[in-house]
This record gives sequence, structure tokens and C-alpha cells, in this order.
Amino acid sequence: MSAQLSKHRVAGVTERNWCQAVHGGTGITVLAILTSKNPDTPRLRAALQSLQNSHSFLRSRLHHNPKSNTYSFVTSISPFIQIKTYNLPATHNILGINLRNQTHENISPFHLILEHELNENAWISRPSTNDQDVLFASSYALPEGKWVLVLRLHVAACDRTTAVSLLRELLELMGEEEGGGGTVGSKGEITPTIEDLIPSGKAKKTLWARGVDMLGYSVNSLRLTNLKFNDTKSPRSTQVVRLLMDPDDTRTILTGCKLREIKLCGALTAAGVIALQNLKCRSDHHQRKKYGVVTLTDCRSILEPSLSNHHFGFYHSAILNSHDVKGGEKFWDLAKKMYAAFAQHKSGGRHFSDMADLNFLMLKAMENPALTSSSSLRSCFMTVFEDTVIDNSDNKQREVGLEDYMGCASVHGIGPSIGVFDTIRDGRLDCVCVYPAPLHSREQMRELVDGMKSVLVAAATEAETAS
Repeated sequence: MSAQLSKHRVAGVTERNWCQAVHGGTGITVLAILTSKNPDTPRLRAALQSLQNSHSFLRSRLHHNPKSNTYSFVTSISPFIQIKTYNLPATHNILGINLRNQTHENISPFHLILEHELNENAWISRPSTNDQDVLFASSYALPEGKWVLVLRLHVAACDRTTAVSLLRELLELMGEEEGGGGTVGSKGEITPTIEDLIPSGKAKKTLWARGVDMLGYSVNSLRLTNLKFNDTKSPRSTQVVRLLMDPDDTRTILTGCKLREIKLCGALTAAGVIALQNLKCRSDHHQRKKYGVVTLTDCRSILEPSLSNHHFGFYHSAILNSHDVKGGEKFWDLAKKMYAAFAQHKSGGRHFSDMADLNFLMLKAMENPALTSSSSLRSCFMTVFEDTVIDNSDNKQREVGLEDYMGCASVHGIGPSIGVFDTIRDGRLDCVCVYPAPLHSREQMRELVDGMKSVLVAAATEAETAS
């Protein structure tokens, strides 16, 4: 070890699972920023170093001990970052297309760069005994004076809350004339694992109860309905489709959620299940199916001690629900039912008490893909987040020339058929939806996401008519 790498912490169970998952392609977080201004590389480097100074996780490296098969985060005293830059010819070569005449399924170069980065797996390209960074940065030149800045992170060090805070802090630093000190998060030791911060007694479960729950999860998984698999044999990658709604429909959907005392995740889940039901049961919409949905919830505020959003790391937990849907259900009735099931499990502490069970099942599925349908490694149909990210444009974003951004994580190892990363941006719903290809085709997922949008728009139209 280098003399500068003086502090380390062993990865927790959840973090270790993400370390295992990344080897298969799940758990690579990417933030991609489209800007109209040529990035000042020294200023970008200074901003990233400032973030590394403020957040010890970002200046850590992941160490794997192959003998014990354990992982540790080794923290550097000083910041370090390398920024890869690609000029137009280099970007062209990476994408393998003529960027001046984009015809590839009407997908923008910005979109294709995001997908390229989601499938750059630095954590399997080096010998396992080497220490590996948790943060990588790149900039890509595009035609017409556009650039894409990309941050790629290991999910064990970066959940969605971390990604959102990181993006906001970076844009603020990039907009400052002389650079700044960043928002103080955890300058010293890396924050403890989520398991170490669970409130006393919340994770306890009797051996009998744990066995019953494990059996229930295992049996139920065999009965879950999956989106049709397109190709189960070929090597996989993560691809993206995007769901965008106009501000009026977004406002109506949010108002509908508020009136029914549910969160947007309930509406997104209902829209996804109805869209899949329509695809699966074209001839008979009243066929009963069971769908698995995982809802991820940020636990920072309920840990002991509680953490702020500026404590970087992975502090989300999962709640898995299965829903019986016969078809023909009204959208808002189904949204209320699905959100109520999640809320009931959360109020009962299942996000803590089931954490060990779900981590164990995730690990076993990775080690034994045949335990999943068609060895697909699909853990559920859909993953959503309990809370939606709210973002409104400000002067800082305009100063750096920000035109668009997308953030999400890869899912082509173990994971759902579709993972939804939702944001309300300037009053408009913007969902980045990730999926494993070619297990699912782009056309198939486009049809599913278009179906989700149609369901949401129809619900908004119905609400407007009723009012």
C-alpha cells in the first residue's frame, strides 16, 4: 500500500454484494452532462478534487483480498483524479457512427455516450489484487460545439442520493470563478456501513421467521411474471430508453398522487404493470398475473445517527412486493394498492428486517443464475425509487452551459427487467429507464415505456376531464 493510503474500512454486507454484482455488470453508476461550453479541464479537475476533499468516499480505492474474498475501502489522504478527454475523431471512433449524420434509431450521441459508459467496467479489467478507483471522469467532444462530461462511479460508494448531491455540488463548483471548497460531507473516515447504523432491534428477526420469509421469497420468485426474454444467450449490456412527459400532464399526475396520499412511485409502478399486462395479454386483458416490484428507499434520515444527503455512500434499502393483477384495474386504484403495500412493509420495518434476506438471495442468484427464470438473473420486473428527485434550472446550470443530463446505473448482471430513475425537472417528468440487452430488445422496451407513458397521459386526461 502507498504511504498516502492510510485509512481503510471493510465493506459491509450490502456493499460487498454490490462489489460482487459489478463484476457481472450491475452497479455502475453514470452521470452524463451535456454542455454547450468547452469544459475547462483544469477547473473541472480542481472541482473534482474539491469534492474528493469534502467526501472521503470519492478519494477511496476498492481493495479486494482474493484469499478471504473480502473487500475494503482504502482512503487516500490527498485527492486524486484522472480525466480522460476525447476529441471529435476519438468520440466518433468510440461510438462507431458518423456523429454528423446521426441515424442510429434516432438516438442522440449524448444518449449513446451514456450507454457506452454504463458498459465500461473498470472493476473487472484489472487484476483482482489491485486497488481500484471508485470514481472515473471523462469528457467527450461532440459536433456543433457540444461536450459531454461523464462521471462513472461504483454503486457501493454511490447510491442515487449520492449521485444527485454529487451532480449539484459539481455544477456549483464549476460555476464558481475561482473554485470553492465544496460542501462539507465526511472529510475524515468513511461513514460506517448501513448495517452498522440500523437502529437497535430493527434488523432482528427470529430464525423461524427468517426461514419462512426466505422460503416465501424463493417460492414467490418462481411464480412472478417476466417481460418476454428476447435473447438469453448473448453477452449482455445495459441500454436506456427515456420517458418524458409535458409539464401539464406531470402536474396533473402529481396532483392525483397528492389527493390520494401516495407518492409518484406508486403511479409509476401501476403504469409499468398495466403496460406489461397489455403486452402480455393482448387477446385477454383479464388474465391474472403476479408481478414483482422492488422499491428502493433512502434510509439516511432514519439511521442512528442520522445522516445528511451529503454523506456519500450506499444507504438505500429494498422492499420487494409481489402484486396479483387480473387486468382491467383502474389506474388510480392499482396505484393506491401498490403504494399501500410498499408503505405497509416500510412501516413494519421490512426495509431493515429483510435486508439480510434480500442480500443473501441476491448473492445466491449471482452464484447460481439457473435459480432464476431462463438463467436471466432477473430479480423482479421493475425497480423504482420511493422518492422522486426534484430539480429546477438555476443560474449555476446556465453558467456552465448545461443543456441536459442523465443519471442511472447499469442492470445487465442481476437486476430488474426495467429500472426507473425518475426526476421532475422544471416541472416535467423525466425518467431514465435502464434494461439488460439483448435479454430485452430496444424495440421491446420502447414499446413498454411508450405504453407506460400512454397510461400516465390517459390518467392525467381523465383527471382533467373529471375536474
